[in-house]
Amino acid sequence: CETCSKEEAKYRCPRCMKYSCSLLCVKKHKLALSCNGVRDKTAFVSVNEFTDLNLLSDYRFLEDVGRTADAAARHCLVHSPATKRLLYCLRNKARGCNIELKTLPVGFTKRRENSTTFNSVENKFYWHLKLIFPHCHAEYTLKGVPDDKTLADILKPYIDPVESDPVVCQRLKIYTASPQSDVRILMKIENRSRNSVRYNELDASRSLLDNLKGKVIIEYPTLFVVLKTLKNDMVVLGQDGSEPAENSDSESSSLSSVEEGEIRDSS
Repeated sequence: CETCSKEEAKYRCPRCMKYSCSLLCVKKHKLALSCNGVRDKTAFVSVNEFTDLNLLSDYRFLEDVGRTADAAARHCLVHSPATKRLLYCLRNKARGCNIELKTLPVGFTKRRENSTTFNSVENKFYWHLKLIFPHCHAEYTLKGVPDDKTLADILKPYIDPVESDPVVCQRLKIYTASPQSDVRILMKIENRSRNSVRYNELDASRSLLDNLKGKVIIEYPTLFVVLKTLKNDMVVLGQDGSEPAENSDSESSSLSSVEEGEIRDSS
Protein backbone atom coordinates (compact mmCIF):
# COMPACT_ATOMS: atom_id res chain seq x y z
CA CYS A 1 0.00 0.00 0.00
CA GLU A 2 1.44 3.36 -1.08
CA THR A 3 -0.53 5.21 1.60
CA CYS A 4 0.17 3.34 4.85
CA SER A 5 3.07 1.12 3.68
CA LYS A 6 1.88 -1.58 6.10
CA GLU A 7 -0.66 -3.84 4.41
CA GLU A 8 -0.65 -5.68 1.11
CA ALA A 9 -2.24 -3.61 -1.66
CA LYS A 10 -5.65 -4.75 -2.94
CA TYR A 11 -6.78 -1.83 -5.08
CA ARG A 12 -5.26 0.39 -7.74
CA CYS A 13 -6.60 3.86 -8.49
CA PRO A 14 -7.75 4.12 -12.14
CA ARG A 15 -6.59 7.74 -12.33
CA CYS A 16 -3.21 8.05 -10.57
CA MET A 17 -2.39 4.30 -10.46
CA LYS A 18 -1.59 4.41 -6.72
CA TYR A 19 -1.94 1.13 -4.80
CA SER A 20 -4.13 1.01 -1.67
CA CYS A 21 -5.06 -1.69 0.82
CA SER A 22 -8.40 -0.49 2.15
CA LEU A 23 -11.23 2.02 1.75
CA LEU A 24 -9.63 4.21 4.41
CA CYS A 25 -6.35 4.40 2.50
CA VAL A 26 -8.23 5.04 -0.74
CA LYS A 27 -9.95 8.04 0.86
CA LYS A 28 -6.67 9.28 2.32
CA HIS A 29 -4.86 9.14 -1.00
CA LYS A 30 -7.72 10.97 -2.74
CA LEU A 31 -7.62 13.72 -0.13
CA ALA A 32 -3.82 14.03 -0.16
CA LEU A 33 -3.49 14.12 -3.96
CA SER A 34 -6.84 15.78 -4.78
CA CYS A 35 -7.55 12.69 -6.88
CA ASN A 36 -11.12 11.96 -7.98
CA GLY A 37 -10.44 8.32 -8.82
CA VAL A 38 -11.88 8.63 -12.32
CA ARG A 39 -9.77 7.26 -15.15
CA ASP A 40 -8.31 9.92 -17.42
CA LYS A 41 -9.60 9.03 -20.88
CA THR A 42 -7.14 11.42 -22.52
CA ALA A 43 -4.00 10.15 -20.76
CA PHE A 44 -1.05 9.37 -23.03
CA VAL A 45 -0.50 5.72 -23.92
CA SER A 46 2.67 4.72 -25.76
CA VAL A 47 2.46 2.65 -28.94
CA ASN A 48 4.11 -0.32 -27.22
CA GLU A 49 1.39 -0.38 -24.54
CA PHE A 50 -1.53 0.36 -26.86
CA THR A 51 -4.10 -2.47 -26.87
CA ASP A 52 -7.52 -3.18 -28.35
CA LEU A 53 -9.07 -1.91 -25.10
CA ASN A 54 -7.32 1.44 -25.55
CA LEU A 55 -8.58 1.62 -29.12
CA LEU A 56 -12.13 0.88 -27.98
CA SER A 57 -11.83 3.48 -25.22
CA ASP A 58 -10.66 6.14 -27.72
CA TYR A 59 -13.49 5.25 -30.10
CA ARG A 60 -16.09 5.60 -27.34
CA PHE A 61 -14.49 8.84 -26.20
CA LEU A 62 -14.86 10.32 -29.70
CA GLU A 63 -18.47 9.12 -29.84
CA ASP A 64 -19.15 10.85 -26.51
CA VAL A 65 -17.56 14.07 -27.79
CA GLY A 66 -19.73 13.93 -30.91
CA ARG A 67 -22.89 13.43 -28.86
CA THR A 68 -21.97 16.26 -26.50
CA ALA A 69 -21.26 18.66 -29.37
CA ASP A 70 -24.51 17.71 -31.11
CA ALA A 71 -26.52 18.14 -27.89
CA ALA A 72 -24.93 21.54 -27.29
CA ALA A 73 -25.78 22.67 -30.83
CA ARG A 74 -29.41 21.61 -30.32
CA HIS A 75 -29.73 23.17 -26.86
CA CYS A 76 -32.57 25.68 -26.68
CA LEU A 77 -30.36 28.25 -24.95
CA VAL A 78 -28.09 28.44 -27.98
CA HIS A 79 -30.88 30.04 -30.00
CA SER A 80 -32.48 31.93 -27.12
CA PRO A 81 -32.60 35.71 -27.83
CA ALA A 82 -32.59 36.43 -24.08
CA THR A 83 -29.37 34.48 -23.58
CA LYS A 84 -27.71 36.18 -26.52
CA ARG A 85 -28.73 39.61 -25.23
CA LEU A 86 -27.43 38.81 -21.75
CA LEU A 87 -24.05 37.65 -23.04
CA TYR A 88 -23.83 40.63 -25.39
CA CYS A 89 -24.54 42.99 -22.49
CA LEU A 90 -21.94 41.26 -20.31
CA ARG A 91 -19.26 41.49 -23.01
CA ASN A 92 -20.19 45.09 -23.76
CA LYS A 93 -19.93 46.14 -20.10
CA ALA A 94 -16.56 44.38 -19.84
CA ARG A 95 -15.36 46.17 -22.97
CA GLY A 96 -16.32 49.45 -21.32
CA CYS A 97 -13.94 48.51 -18.47
CA ASN A 98 -11.16 47.72 -20.96
CA ILE A 99 -11.60 43.98 -20.45
CA GLU A 100 -11.95 41.65 -23.43
CA LEU A 101 -14.43 39.05 -22.23
CA LYS A 102 -14.91 36.00 -24.46
CA THR A 103 -17.69 33.45 -23.98
CA LEU A 104 -17.80 29.82 -25.10
CA PRO A 105 -20.74 27.98 -26.72
CA VAL A 106 -23.38 26.29 -24.58
CA GLY A 107 -22.26 22.82 -23.53
CA PHE A 108 -18.72 23.80 -22.58
CA THR A 109 -17.83 23.30 -18.93
CA LYS A 110 -16.68 26.87 -18.31
CA ARG A 111 -19.85 28.23 -19.95
CA ARG A 112 -22.08 26.03 -17.75
CA GLU A 113 -20.37 26.86 -14.48
CA ASN A 114 -19.82 30.59 -15.08
CA SER A 115 -21.95 32.66 -12.69
CA THR A 116 -20.53 36.12 -13.48
CA THR A 117 -23.13 38.91 -13.41
CA PHE A 118 -23.20 42.68 -13.82
CA ASN A 119 -25.26 44.84 -11.46
CA SER A 120 -26.41 47.84 -13.47
CA VAL A 121 -27.64 49.67 -10.35
CA GLU A 122 -24.24 49.47 -8.64
CA ASN A 123 -22.40 49.54 -11.99
CA LYS A 124 -20.30 46.65 -10.74
CA PHE A 125 -19.27 43.18 -11.84
CA TYR A 126 -19.73 40.19 -9.54
CA TRP A 127 -17.24 37.69 -10.87
CA HIS A 128 -17.11 33.94 -10.90
CA LEU A 129 -13.51 33.32 -9.84
CA LYS A 130 -11.28 30.27 -9.61
CA LEU A 131 -8.22 30.16 -7.34
CA ILE A 132 -5.58 27.52 -8.00
CA PHE A 133 -2.83 26.74 -5.48
CA PRO A 134 -0.50 24.53 -7.56
CA HIS A 135 2.01 23.78 -4.79
CA CYS A 136 -0.75 22.08 -2.77
CA HIS A 137 -2.73 20.70 -5.72
CA ALA A 138 -5.78 22.60 -4.49
CA GLU A 139 -8.32 24.81 -6.18
CA TYR A 140 -11.33 26.76 -4.96
CA THR A 141 -14.26 28.36 -6.79
CA LEU A 142 -15.69 31.68 -5.62
CA LYS A 143 -18.99 33.15 -6.76
CA GLY A 144 -20.22 36.73 -6.64
CA VAL A 145 -16.82 38.36 -6.02
CA PRO A 146 -17.27 42.16 -6.34
CA ASP A 147 -14.87 43.76 -8.78
CA ASP A 148 -13.79 46.44 -6.26
CA LYS A 149 -12.43 43.88 -3.80
CA THR A 150 -8.64 43.72 -3.60
CA LEU A 151 -6.84 40.47 -4.36
CA ALA A 152 -5.28 40.54 -0.89
CA ASP A 153 -8.75 40.54 0.69
CA ILE A 154 -9.88 37.75 -1.64
CA LEU A 155 -6.97 35.56 -0.53
CA LYS A 156 -7.26 36.25 3.20
CA PRO A 157 -9.69 33.37 3.93
CA TYR A 158 -7.18 30.99 2.33
CA ILE A 159 -3.60 31.97 3.16
CA ASP A 160 -3.79 34.45 6.00
CA PRO A 161 -2.38 32.74 9.14
CA VAL A 162 -4.97 34.44 11.37
CA GLU A 163 -8.12 34.86 9.27
CA SER A 164 -8.06 31.69 7.16
CA ASP A 165 -10.31 28.72 7.86
CA PRO A 166 -8.44 26.10 9.96
CA VAL A 167 -9.17 23.27 7.51
CA VAL A 168 -8.12 25.35 4.50
CA CYS A 169 -5.13 26.66 6.41
CA GLN A 170 -3.94 23.11 7.09
CA ARG A 171 -4.29 22.13 3.45
CA LEU A 172 -2.46 25.28 2.28
CA LYS A 173 0.09 25.30 5.08
CA ILE A 174 3.00 25.79 2.68
CA TYR A 175 1.45 29.16 1.83
CA THR A 176 0.46 30.22 5.34
CA ALA A 177 3.91 29.29 6.65
CA SER A 178 5.64 31.41 4.01
CA PRO A 179 6.09 35.19 4.26
CA GLN A 180 3.27 37.06 2.55
CA SER A 181 5.89 38.91 0.49
CA ASP A 182 6.73 35.60 -1.23
CA VAL A 183 3.18 35.08 -2.50
CA ARG A 184 2.65 35.86 -6.17
CA ILE A 185 -0.67 35.97 -8.04
CA LEU A 186 -0.48 35.02 -11.71
CA MET A 187 -3.02 34.86 -14.49
CA LYS A 188 -2.48 32.99 -17.74
CA ILE A 189 -2.34 35.10 -20.89
CA GLU A 190 -5.04 33.66 -23.11
CA ASN A 191 -4.18 35.11 -26.52
CA ARG A 192 -1.01 33.10 -27.08
CA SER A 193 -0.15 29.90 -28.91
CA ARG A 194 -0.26 26.63 -26.95
CA ASN A 195 3.52 26.14 -27.00
CA SER A 196 4.19 29.61 -25.59
CA VAL A 197 2.39 29.76 -22.23
CA ARG A 198 3.03 32.97 -20.32
CA TYR A 199 1.52 34.59 -17.22
CA ASN A 200 0.83 38.12 -16.07
CA GLU A 201 1.68 38.96 -12.46
CA LEU A 202 -1.13 40.77 -10.67
CA ASP A 203 -0.96 43.35 -7.90
CA ALA A 204 -2.47 42.02 -4.66
CA SER A 205 -2.98 45.54 -3.28
CA ARG A 206 -5.20 46.58 -6.21
CA SER A 207 -8.81 45.67 -6.92
CA LEU A 208 -9.86 42.74 -9.06
CA LEU A 209 -11.20 45.15 -11.70
CA ASP A 210 -7.93 47.09 -11.92
CA ASN A 211 -5.99 43.86 -12.33
CA LEU A 212 -8.27 42.61 -15.11
CA LYS A 213 -8.08 45.78 -17.20
CA GLY A 214 -6.28 45.26 -20.48
CA LYS A 215 -6.56 41.46 -20.18
CA VAL A 216 -8.37 38.80 -22.20
CA ILE A 217 -10.75 36.71 -20.07
CA ILE A 218 -12.38 33.52 -21.32
CA GLU A 219 -15.64 33.18 -19.34
CA TYR A 220 -14.12 34.02 -15.93
CA PRO A 221 -10.71 34.76 -14.34
CA THR A 222 -8.53 31.91 -13.11
CA LEU A 223 -5.81 33.02 -10.70
CA PHE A 224 -2.73 30.96 -9.86
CA VAL A 225 -1.39 31.62 -6.36
CA VAL A 226 2.29 30.65 -6.26
CA LEU A 227 5.34 31.20 -4.11
CA LYS A 228 8.22 33.22 -5.52
CA THR A 229 10.76 30.50 -4.77
CA LEU A 230 8.70 27.63 -6.23
CA LYS A 231 7.16 28.92 -9.50
CA ASN A 232 9.74 27.00 -11.53
CA ASP A 233 8.02 26.39 -14.88
CA MET A 234 5.63 29.37 -14.85
CA VAL A 235 7.14 32.07 -17.05
CA VAL A 236 5.96 35.57 -16.15
CA LEU A 237 5.83 37.95 -19.08
CA GLY A 238 8.66 40.46 -18.90
CA GLN A 239 10.67 38.37 -16.42
CA ASP A 240 12.08 35.75 -18.78
CA GLY A 241 14.48 38.19 -20.40
CA SER A 242 13.11 37.66 -23.90
CA GLU A 243 9.71 39.35 -24.03
CA PRO A 244 9.53 42.74 -22.33
CA ALA A 245 5.99 43.35 -23.52
CA GLU A 246 2.94 41.30 -24.38
CA ASN A 247 3.43 39.52 -27.69
CA SER A 248 -0.05 38.64 -28.91
CA ASP A 249 -0.64 35.71 -31.21
CA SER A 250 -3.86 35.20 -33.10
CA GLU A 251 -6.97 34.90 -30.96
CA SER A 252 -8.13 31.93 -32.93
CA SER A 253 -5.18 29.79 -31.81
CA SER A 254 -5.94 30.55 -28.19
CA LEU A 255 -9.64 29.85 -28.50
CA SER A 256 -9.04 26.63 -30.40
CA SER A 257 -6.78 25.34 -27.64
CA VAL A 258 -9.29 26.29 -24.96
CA GLU A 259 -12.18 24.77 -26.86
CA GLU A 260 -10.26 21.55 -27.45
CA GLY A 261 -9.59 21.19 -23.75
CA GLU A 262 -13.15 22.11 -22.87
CA ILE A 263 -14.60 19.56 -25.30
CA ARG A 264 -12.50 16.85 -23.70
CA ASP A 265 -13.48 18.07 -20.24
CA SER A 266 -17.19 18.38 -20.96
CA SER A 267 -17.32 14.83 -22.29
